[in-house]
Amino acid sequence: MNQNKSVIYWLLSGCILLFIMVTVGGITRLTNSGLSMTDWHLVTDTFPPLSEEKWQAAFDEYKKFPEYQKINIHNDFKLDDYKFIYFWEWFHRFIGRIIGIVFIIPFVYFLVKKRLDSATIKKCVILLTMGAFQGFLGWFMVKSGLIDNPDVSHYRLALHLTFAFITFAYTLWVALDLIYPDKKEVIITLRKLARIAIILLIIQIIYGGFVAGLNAGLIHNRWPMMSDRQFFHESIMLEKDSWLLRLTEGKSGVQFVHRTMAYVVVGIIVFLYFKSKKYSLSTQQSNGLNALIFIVFLQFALGVLTLLYGVPMWLGLTHQIMAFILLATMTYTLHRLSK
Repeated sequence: MNQNKSVIYWLLSGCILLFIMVTVGGITRLTNSGLSMTDWHLVTDTFPPLSEEKWQAAFDEYKKFPEYQKINIHNDFKLDDYKFIYFWEWFHRFIGRIIGIVFIIPFVYFLVKKRLDSATIKKCVILLTMGAFQGFLGWFMVKSGLIDNPDVSHYRLALHLTFAFITFAYTLWVALDLIYPDKKEVIITLRKLARIAIILLIIQIIYGGFVAGLNAGLIHNRWPMMSDRQFFHESIMLEKDSWLLRLTEGKSGVQFVHRTMAYVVVGIIVFLYFKSKKYSLSTQQSNGLNALIFIVFLQFALGVLTLLYGVPMWLGLTHQIMAFILLATMTYTLHRLSK
């Protein structure tokens, strides 16, 4: 680790910034701030408007779009309200720029100083590509809410959110490769289970994006059953004409999948945990699995509370942050079981 200490710190700082960006993205979504910047320029939007005239001009431009015309015009929405939602969207994008700077400048420095081996260079190029694509996905998502519908596409929101999680996980994986360069014998059974677990967790994150994009957490605020004491609520059948659409576009159907997948994710991690007791594990592997079993139950409890209380902002944000921590722990555990 000592040889690559500065590179490791660089990659881990990227992980921290990605965590901050996803957290601010959650606040942006929960405060309905994501459509406040209707036009975006790389240079001139580095800072918010610096005069009342520029603020008013930005607000007047915002009034031309569906979110104001169909929703906020009826809510006595003033300039101060606009400044609030503008801040969170601007801050979210500003952090994205900081991440770009923090990645590119040290990357060039390490290249010039020949501090990166060929394998790490390839991984960093992949990270650079992922970061650029994530920026495109952000623009692609916002674009969907500036045409006719004052809400962004839940598909695009889920894609933007999930890819941020995956970019974080891959950044962490690259850092772990440098932290633990020595390879050890792999326990194939546990590695397979951990791979299945992380795939199921990513599917659950995708459906978390669907729930957020459709505001599907605001209905059926009961547990363990959905409303009217039904595990599979009859409204699922009425929302859409096909099963595919019911489970991807219907609010009740999407919530049903998300709450059911929670049991599946907990189940596979519990199974992995108890299966691991049959093997002689390293301290790192044991610590990863112990943390994983604790965090998955904590995340499950947060999900239930978020649903029961109708997604208050602090609980919705805590639930998203814990999903991030769960993925980080899952990534660490899989890495230790793989290498």
